Amino acid sequence: MVNDSIVLVDAYNTFRAEGMSVAEAARAAGTRRFRPVLLTSLTTFLGLAPMIAETSVQARFLIPMAISLAFGILFTTVFALTAVPAMILMVEDGQALAARLGRRLGARPGVPDPRPAR
Repeated sequence: MVNDSIVLVDAYNTFRAEGMSVAEAARAAGTRRFRPVLLTSLTTFLGLAPMIAETSVQARFLIPMAISLAFGILFTTVFALTAVPAMILMVEDGQALAARLGRRLGARPGVPDPRPAR
């Protein structure tokens, strides 16, 4: 999940540096990196499939670990492809709101600053 998220955020930052808006960059990052993220996760899942399908006595101890790892990879891939762009948009909206509030507080002459002095 960490690698998938890094790939998405890096693509987002690249698109923002090119001048795209926040929403366009998040959408483009998800679209551009969808296939590499999905294929990487699917190859890892399919690499664990022989261990999951193994029927020997020795493998019975490893099968639960392989199942949890394989399906955890699938879950985190879906989570990364949906939640990371949504979180990017939420953080950008929060930063824009904080900037607007900061300008609004500082732009009123004659009104004391409500923040405590340091």
